Amino acid sequence: MATHAPPAKYDALPILRTMRSPNAALVLARMIFLLVLITALVLIFVPWQQSIPGSGRVIAFAPVERQQFIDAPVDGRIRDWKVVEGARVRTGDLLLELVDNDPNVVESLRAQLIAEQARLNQAIDQATFLSNRINQLQVSRNNAVDIAKARVEIAEDQVRAAEQALEAAKASRVAAKQNIDRQKQLVARGLTSIRNVELAEADILRTAAEVERSEAALAAARRERITRIADVDKILADNESTIDSAKAAYQSALSTVETARATIASREIALNRQNTLQVTAPRDGTIFRIIANQGGEFVKSGDSLAVLVPETGYQVVELYVSGNDMPLINRGDLVRLQFEGWPAIQFVGWPSVAVGTFGGKVLLVDPTDNGTGQFRVLIEFDETDDPWPSNTYLRQGVRANGWVLLNQVPLGFELWRQFNGFPPVIAPDEPGAGMRGAKSKGDK
Repeated sequence: MATHAPPAKYDALPILRTMRSPNAALVLARMIFLLVLITALVLIFVPWQQSIPGSGRVIAFAPVERQQFIDAPVDGRIRDWKVVEGARVRTGDLLLELVDNDPNVVESLRAQLIAEQARLNQAIDQATFLSNRINQLQVSRNNAVDIAKARVEIAEDQVRAAEQALEAAKASRVAAKQNIDRQKQLVARGLTSIRNVELAEADILRTAAEVERSEAALAAARRERITRIADVDKILADNESTIDSAKAAYQSALSTVETARATIASREIALNRQNTLQVTAPRDGTIFRIIANQGGEFVKSGDSLAVLVPETGYQVVELYVSGNDMPLINRGDLVRLQFEGWPAIQFVGWPSVAVGTFGGKVLLVDPTDNGTGQFRVLIEFDETDDPWPSNTYLRQGVRANGWVLLNQVPLGFELWRQFNGFPPVIAPDEPGAGMRGAKSKGDK
């Protein structure tokens, strides 16, 4: 059976042929899909090094090796400069000579020094004499006191002797009274004569007189003892007064000695300053700027004469970072540095492919800001990295840019963080601190 072809007006192939996509559109779609896929893979797997930027300059680590002023040691005028700006000097090299306005100042100071020395010697002699005088007065006082005390002992012995004599006289008087009573009884009995009674009465009178004499002698001895004791106190008082006066004079002489010594020291300092009219370099370095001109310009002690930049063997980089980033920086963190005047190509997120940058480590972070909200960070040389440029290129004051390296994270996470304004690192005690995909600095 024969088949009949559909009518031509129902033939759809030409229409379908006109609706087919062009080859260029297919290629473009495939390229866009591939680009999106590659971008997603890059955002997921390509690492990105987080960092904190900072800028600053090269300085010497030791303060004595930093730029310093050379001051005038004395008042005077600059007679002659021995160096010019840019000259390299060594420690002790002569920089300039000063002259004093008074040409006779040295002779005047020496005369004053000689006079003060004579005054000091006189004061020392006076103090020595007074010291010996005090010792002599003390020895004399002790001897006088010993003699006075011996006299007191003699007076006490006399008092005791007078007391014993009085007791003996009283005993004799009692015996005489007993004897006359006995004689009177014997006379009444006719056993003795009247003569014996008379003798007994005479003996009573004699013993009574002896008692009165002994009492008078005892009173005199007691008064003598009181007088001798008073003599001891008087000798002590008189000698102490003399010794105190000598001690006061001795202290005055010592004060004069100290005053003279202080004056001599000040005169010697002034004379030594006049001898330092030649100003020398305190350290090895370069004369950066000459401030005072030679000739008629008068300078005072302490005025700045020149600026010296010392040579240094240990340089560090002084970076300033924002206060928002300061809490993220710790001692020992790695840093990449780019020095002014040194050709470099820096890739912040991939420091390993950077060219012309140098490694460093955080040495310290200042405990306070510089007054504008920025904190100073000192960067030292990293021994595990390439050495820094020589001092010919890396002079003090050379500008530098630095990046303190933090965590290594996927590129997509870093873009997401930047878009949302999140900090590079979350504090350990904050929620979400353990971010997936982020590597700590110690895991690099």
